[in-house]
Amino acid sequence: MSMSTSLELGLAFAVLGLFAGWRGARPPNPLKGPRMIPWRFIMLLCAAGALILVFGALRKAGINPPGR
Repeated sequence: MSMSTSLELGLAFAVLGLFAGWRGARPPNPLKGPRMIPWRFIMLLCAAGALILVFGALRKAGINPPGR
């Protein structure tokens, strides 16, 4: 995967994670029924995916993240 594709996917995951975090933080509405989409879990998965893709792009650029 090229660096530009990694950065674009990382940005898409970050935007989706922000949207899921906003939706998960809203108070529940008992009149509408239970939430059928696990917004907080989606936020966690998007954050993990964005970190993996951004660190991969940094390694391709020759910048080694801390810890290695």
